[in-house]
Amino acid sequence: MAVPRSRISNSRRGKRRAHDFLSPKSLAKCTNCKSLVESHRMCDSCGFYKGKSYKKAEQA
Repeated sequence: MAVPRSRISNSRRGKRRAHDFLSPKSLAKCTNCKSLVESHRMCDSCGFYKGKSYKKAEQA
């Protein structure tokens, strides 16, 4: 059974985990409606991506 030779101190463990945080999502402006959208995603409000409409017309 594997047993560590000595205890890892809190500061050493913290140094190792210093880069394990989540980075904020990168947002870009929609070219059609100018709302904030995640990069490389279709706009939720208008349905445009790269100048084309991908959202189906809403039925009445």
